[in-house]
Amino acid sequence: MKLKNVSARRIEIGFFILFVGWFLIIIISPFLVPSNTVSDLSGFVGQIDNSDIVEKMNPLPRIIYTIGDIYCHQKSDRSFFVNGNQMPFCARDFGIFAGLTLGMLIALLVPKIKINAITFVLMFIPLVIDGTLQLLTSYESTNPLRLVTGILAGIAVAMLLSSLIREIFVDQKEKEGSN
Repeated sequence: MKLKNVSARRIEIGFFILFVGWFLIIIISPFLVPSNTVSDLSGFVGQIDNSDIVEKMNPLPRIIYTIGDIYCHQKSDRSFFVNGNQMPFCARDFGIFAGLTLGMLIALLVPKIKINAITFVLMFIPLVIDGTLQLLTSYESTNPLRLVTGILAGIAVAMLLSSLIREIFVDQKEKEGSN
């Protein structure tokens, strides 16, 4: 079913702006707290482990670090440090957010590009292999590898999202051409 009153490109631009905003907020959050004050947020996914650290922050970093606390393990050895502070999300999650942003940018710059199932799986499988091996064996990944596998997976998800948007919504040029 195609919806004729909405431009796919506008929706993709909206997602791109959302992804860029989220990515930038994550990057700037460690700069919005004093240097060298956030050093070990290690915890568990699905719970708030660091309220004692986070509650002392200004509102914006408090919100971002709390979201990170809930949705990410935030292990310090699996995270990057900026401004002497641990990032609010681990290296792999940071890579996913970077990949979402980059993938949507690619989709906007190359409007004819689409992702098929095989390409999606090929881009996503390195994250699955790296994460699963780390979870089930003594293998310990590195932050650069976590970042790269996250970026690939994020690009794949953004490209799939773009393809779905284009499938559901008629592109503005198509709409004008049918009149």
